[in-house]
Amino acid sequence: MASSVRIAPSILSADFARLGEEVRAIDEAGCDWVHIDVMDGHFVPNITIGPMVVKALRPHTTKPMDVHLMISPVDTYLDAFAAAGADILTVHPEAGPHIHRTVQHIKSLGKLAGVVLNPGTPAKMLDYLIDDIDLVLVMSVNPGFGGQSFITSQLRKIEAIRKMIDKSGRDIRLQVDGGIDFETAPQAIAAGADVLVAGTATFKGGPSAYADNIRRLRGG
Repeated sequence: MASSVRIAPSILSADFARLGEEVRAIDEAGCDWVHIDVMDGHFVPNITIGPMVVKALRPHTTKPMDVHLMISPVDTYLDAFAAAGADILTVHPEAGPHIHRTVQHIKSLGKLAGVVLNPGTPAKMLDYLIDDIDLVLVMSVNPGFGGQSFITSQLRKIEAIRKMIDKSGRDIRLQVDGGIDFETAPQAIAAGADVLVAGTATFKGGPSAYADNIRRLRGG
């Protein structure tokens, strides 16, 4: 299973003074996706970046840009992030009035559509979305800040969603974000995750350590 696990470093933990170089460094170190956390200070208690930064980073990597939108209302900004170069747009059911319509909009833009479940959001939320989405993101911390500890109750949710995905027969990625490190990564993988978002664990030690960090997170 480990060989098929994709690692999506969260640039939230990168050196923001040299973001383009950091993205190039994780690309060269073997990451699979570049995970970009977008926060608005309203939906979550933190503010990060907008479409202009995504656009500025796009030339620095050929890897898929995995953009997690922690903003509300989210629908207003989907076109801007798609135009900026996002490949995957992942949204919270709570961030707009009609999650199914939001997913349809993302697909109409030619992008992969993901749905995020916060720690308190049940797997059942996916019952009538599973046939339309490309990715499920399970938050194993409450969204807003990097460096938080993994919430172990989310392992049961990952297991439940893995069963839903397998039953659907569709090619849906199961991503986990929050407190992923060398100890929790194997737990998330064992529960059924196949994409791991890791900020602190990827970027610690500086660029010379990134390749080894990514390899260890993957289970290599």
